[in-house]
Amino acid sequence: MKDIDKVTLSADDWDELTFPRAEENDFDGVVERAISRRGFLGGVLAFGSGAAAMGTGLLSSTVVQAQSAGRFPFTPIDIQTDFDVHVPEGYSWKVLARWGDPLAPAAAGYDITEGGPVEGSDMVFGENTDGMESFFYQGHELIAVNHEYTNRRTNLPAAQEGTPANAGDVLKLQNLQGVSVMEIRETDAGWEVVTDSPFNRRIHHNSPMTIAGPAAGHDLLKTEADPTGTQSLGTFNNCGSGKTPWGTYLTCEENFNGYFGSTEESQDQKPVQLDAGYARYGIGTDGWGYDYHKWDPRFDTAKNPHEPHRAGWIVEIDPTDPESTPVKHTGLGRFKHENAEVVLAPDGRVVVYMGDDERGEFIYRFVSNGTYQPGGSTEGLLDDGTLYVAKFNDNQTGEWLALTPETSGMASLAEVLIFARKAGSAVGATTMDRPEWIATNPNAVEAYCCLTNNKNRGVKPNAGGDETPANGPNPREVNHYGQIVRWKPDNDDHASDSFAWDLYVMAGNPAVHEDAYAGSPNITPGNMFNAPDGMAIDSTGLVWIQTDGDDDNEGDFAGMGNNQMLVGDPVTGEIARFLTGPNGSEVTGLCWSADRRTMFVGIQHPGGSWPDGEGLPRSSVIAVKRDDNAPVG
Repeated sequence: MKDIDKVTLSADDWDELTFPRAEENDFDGVVERAISRRGFLGGVLAFGSGAAAMGTGLLSSTVVQAQSAGRFPFTPIDIQTDFDVHVPEGYSWKVLARWGDPLAPAAAGYDITEGGPVEGSDMVFGENTDGMESFFYQGHELIAVNHEYTNRRTNLPAAQEGTPANAGDVLKLQNLQGVSVMEIRETDAGWEVVTDSPFNRRIHHNSPMTIAGPAAGHDLLKTEADPTGTQSLGTFNNCGSGKTPWGTYLTCEENFNGYFGSTEESQDQKPVQLDAGYARYGIGTDGWGYDYHKWDPRFDTAKNPHEPHRAGWIVEIDPTDPESTPVKHTGLGRFKHENAEVVLAPDGRVVVYMGDDERGEFIYRFVSNGTYQPGGSTEGLLDDGTLYVAKFNDNQTGEWLALTPETSGMASLAEVLIFARKAGSAVGATTMDRPEWIATNPNAVEAYCCLTNNKNRGVKPNAGGDETPANGPNPREVNHYGQIVRWKPDNDDHASDSFAWDLYVMAGNPAVHEDAYAGSPNITPGNMFNAPDGMAIDSTGLVWIQTDGDDDNEGDFAGMGNNQMLVGDPVTGEIARFLTGPNGSEVTGLCWSADRRTMFVGIQHPGGSWPDGEGLPRSSVIAVKRDDNAPVG
C-alpha cells in the first residue's frame, strides 16, 4: 500500500483493504430493497415519543423552526461551508486550547511549520481532540481531553511525506496522542489554561499503565517486558470518553490496531488463536503508516505478538492526582471503544454502555456485581461484573446477552474479554451501523446511541463474517447517513436484561431523496445532517448531536454543509442546528463548566488554517457562552 493511501484512508477503509470482506450482495438490488422498506420505517418510528410524535410525513422547515422557538433557547442557524465556527445570535465562542499550546511553562509550544520539536512534546496540548470531561475539585476546574491520532504530514518534515524516518519521529507522534489533563480558569478575557498548575499532565503512548480485572495476568497479555501481564505502557487512539460517579475519567481506545506492524512479511507462523484475533481486530503487517514497529520493537508483532492484546481497552484516570497510574479495565472488554456511558442502576450497581465503532460490530453493556456507595471503595466496580452484548429484535424489543465461557463456547472469561468481538458473534449479537457515542438521559431512564453510517449494510459481512442484512435499528442498506437508536430498559432499570427500542432519528437528505434516504419525519431541509457521531445529554434533557460526515456539500450530501452540532428534544423529536465547524473538521467532544454557563466543544482536524488564520490548521477546544451569561444546557 502506498503511503499516501495510508495517510488519507479512514480507519475503516484501511481495515477493509488489509482484511477484505467477501462480497455478499449484488448492488443492483440494494437500493431498490431499501426504498421498499419506507412503509416499515414508519412503523419503527411509531414507538414511544420522539419522532413518532410528528407523524409519518416530513415536517416543513417552517414548522420545525416554530416549534424550536419554544424549547430551544436560540434561533437555529443555517449550514455553512467556510473555514470558521458559527454559533447562534446571542452566543459567542473563544479558543480554550489548541494543538501545540504549552501545558507547562517550560514546554516549547507550537511551531508554524511542523508543530513543534520532539523535545517537550509530551507537555503540550496534543493533536486531534476528541472526547472530554470536566471536573470540579477543591475549587479547581479541571478538564481531561482525548487526542485521538496525529496528522503525520504536519508533524514531520515535509520531505518525508508523513513517514517517520527515525525513532525521534516516532517518539514525537507518540507524545502528541493520548490524553491531556489540565486546569482551566475563567478570567475577564475568557477561559484559559493554567499553565503552571500542578494538575497538568500528559498521558501518551509511553505512559505506565496498570492492567486490572479478569484478564490481568493471562498468558495472552504477557510480554517479554512484562512477564506478569499486569503492567503496560500507553493508551492508544483515544476516541470517546466517560466519567464515573466517583469523579474519574474514562478514556476509550478505538482504532488501536493501526499502530502495530511486523518486520516479517507474513504472520502465518503465529499460533492459530493469535491469527484469529488479529484478523477480527484488523491487525496487519504494515501498520497504518505510523511505522512504530520499524523503530520501536514493542509494536513489532514478530517480536511481541501479545502486545496488541494490551490495547483496545477502557482506561481510568484520576484527574485530581497527577501521580496516579492509569488503569486498563479488562472487565469492560476489548474492542474499538467509542465512549463509555456510566449510569447507576436503582440498586446501586454500576452500568457502563459501550459501542464498538466499526461497520457491523456490536453494542455492549457491563453491569457490576458490587454497588457504588458515595465515599466508599470503588475497587473492582469496573471489573467484577458481567459483560453483555445487545440483540435488537425487529418487533422493537431487545435483550442483553451475557458473554461468558458457557454462552460463547470460549475457554475462559479472560479470552471472552480479550476477544469480545468473537464472543459477541458466538451468541448472535445484532450487527450495527458503527455504534459510536452512547448517552443516557438524566431525566428519564433511556439511552441513545449514534449509529454513524455503514456503506456495507446489506452488502458485506463484518470482520468476523457475520451477515449484515437490513434489520430493525439498521433499516437501510448502503447507509451513508446514519441514525440514532434509543432504548428504554424494562422496569426503569439499566441493569435489566430486556428493553424496548425505537429510532429517535434517521439522518438523511430530503432535498435529494424522496425515499428512506430522505430520513425520518423529524429531518427537513432546514436541519438535515449526516453521520451522527458524538453525543451528550445536558441537565435539562436536551440531546446534543455532533457529526463526523461528508462535508463536500455535493451529490447525496448537497445542502448539508460542514459538520455541525445540533440539539434535539427527546419528547417532541424536533432537532435544530446550533453550531457549525470549519470545513474539513469533525465536531466532537462536549462538556460543561461547573456552573453550566460555558459549553466546551472539540473541533478536530479542521481545514484551512483555522483557528489562527495562518500556518497549520490546529485541532482545538472552544468555549461557547451565552452573551447574557445564562446557563448553556
